[in-house]
Amino acid sequence: MKKLLEGKTPANEIKENLIEEIKKLKSDGINPTLCVIEVGDDPASKIYLRVKRNLAKKVGIQEIGLHFPANTSQGELLEKIEELNQDPSINGIMVQLPVPPQIDPRAIFETIAPEKDADGFSPLNLGRLWEGQSDIIPATVRSILTLIDYYGIEIAGKNTVIIGRSVIVGKPLAAVLVERDATVTIAHSKTKNLSELTKNADVIISDVGKAHLVTEDMVKEGAVIIDVGMNRENGKLMGDVDFDKVAAKVNAITPVPGGVGPLTVASLMKQAVILTRKQHGR
Repeated sequence: MKKLLEGKTPANEIKENLIEEIKKLKSDGINPTLCVIEVGDDPASKIYLRVKRNLAKKVGIQEIGLHFPANTSQGELLEKIEELNQDPSINGIMVQLPVPPQIDPRAIFETIAPEKDADGFSPLNLGRLWEGQSDIIPATVRSILTLIDYYGIEIAGKNTVIIGRSVIVGKPLAAVLVERDATVTIAHSKTKNLSELTKNADVIISDVGKAHLVTEDMVKEGAVIIDVGMNRENGKLMGDVDFDKVAAKVNAITPVPGGVGPLTVASLMKQAVILTRKQHGR
């Protein structure tokens, strides 16, 4: 391994830049405001929301938290989102996932106004990504791009395998990497002979949530590995990649924890500022 793609350093740089950028906006009477909606009481969501709230406060974003009980109907939630869409003091809206089973996440994505879409999951914004015409990007995807840029990883013309096809990571990531001239293959649960794809890949990005999915024999010498997966095994947090064995074989790899993770909340805050700027013609 020649490079450890740790995310804490670039995340800290993003935070410091945001602090200065938000100070300038506030000096012009613009107060970036992000509304975060929680439905139910998912324990993991509580942790993520606390991290988001703390970082928003640190960089100077006003974070408004709304909590709905777990039995909230989809109609009630969408009605509130519509109300927030019309509120000029709200620059960004996001709903913390997962939501209770009676609520369809797709309905949420379709209802949040594209110009206030903090998560970047709006069908319109995702469609614009495929046209190469949007800087509204899901936070995890922006985090991966940040690592690629920060560490100078060459992506143009490279065989890139994305494992996972979610609307949150896999599909939008494919869009932005194709725009950067990568040759992209998306693999998923129905893919046959995954190792045949990964053995020929210059870059492998995995977002499945399955420990030891990518092993040493599936990776060629000198590849770049970006591990987005999060798993717990015997109390230990790990990604999708068998890190210790794979790291010895590749040119660059992200650790888990400490790789993509530290960048995701910082990327969300950056998106809130981008939305604010756009709404004020900046």
